[in-house]
Amino acid sequence: MGASAKLQIDYPRLADIRHQPAAWWHDVLALVHYAHESEPAADALPEVPAAHVMMPVLAGHDGSVEIWRLAGPMDSGRHGRVQYRRSERLLFAALSIAEQEFAEANGDGQTHALRRATRAAYQELFGALAGLGFPHPLRIWNVVPEINGQTEDGERYWHFNGARQDAFLGVRREISGNVPAASALGSPHAGPLTVYCIASARAPITLENPRQCNAWEYPSQYGPQSPTFARGCIESDPAQTLFVSGTSSIVGFETAHAGDVRAQTRETLRNIDAVLGAANEHLGAERFALERLSYKVYVRRPEDLELIERDLRDAIGPEARALFLKADICRRDLLVEIEAVGS
Repeated sequence: MGASAKLQIDYPRLADIRHQPAAWWHDVLALVHYAHESEPAADALPEVPAAHVMMPVLAGHDGSVEIWRLAGPMDSGRHGRVQYRRSERLLFAALSIAEQEFAEANGDGQTHALRRATRAAYQELFGALAGLGFPHPLRIWNVVPEINGQTEDGERYWHFNGARQDAFLGVRREISGNVPAASALGSPHAGPLTVYCIASARAPITLENPRQCNAWEYPSQYGPQSPTFARGCIESDPAQTLFVSGTSSIVGFETAHAGDVRAQTRETLRNIDAVLGAANEHLGAERFALERLSYKVYVRRPEDLELIERDLRDAIGPEARALFLKADICRRDLLVEIEAVGS
């Protein structure tokens, strides 16, 4: 049951789903709640664990949620600190960890706290995936407080990357080639480190972008340990869902069009189109196209929203399904990041 069914995404208001009957939730695989720091969490919802992300919605309604639906039956539970919900085909898992839990008593260990929190989060996540029988993450989302912050020995994103790589190696996972699609975005300082994913019992088909250097081969100017993610992946199930990683205006390994948000948006869409080309080539058919994807758009400066949205809809069409969020992006000179899903 559920084989070859499409994985569907919707972005309703939290207020509109709080009082839905139990039957409405039967095919909900995942729930992600986007909100300002001051907004209440999306709790007290029937049986469905949620990832709570401190990113305000820029276009649409405050308190929006992301709903992933898939044919059931579903069951939910906890594996240590990891909340999960699963069908026979896919699993959604999420956890949040406060860095303060790992801070040194003398208060000068910001770098070590982030690294220890990241390693703990990934160790717990990988333990849950293995224990629940879904060992292959297809897509991982990372929400890192103050991702662009500077520490005494480098950027916080660099330390996150190093700890993530250490966690992969610690459980003998590959750190190049056969790695999941992913993104890492920044949230306010007050928030926790949040990691959530969609995983499968079967290894995915990983994809790279011929216009870009593989992320795990970035030169050391972008950090002593490289990021661990593929540019995209295709679910091995006959449904062949495509997950496109968070994508920005990077050509080769360098940021293109620094300071020009419109040029960065267009370059980002060219990069996504290149990943679609790689996916279609692998499948031997024109399965995926820009106008048939669902998008999440991360905007560094809210005043750029109108320009970004205009260029997105010019390229994809006025009916493009997109959620726009305010977030910091992994490099300071990147103004926009876009991810996508296609079924």
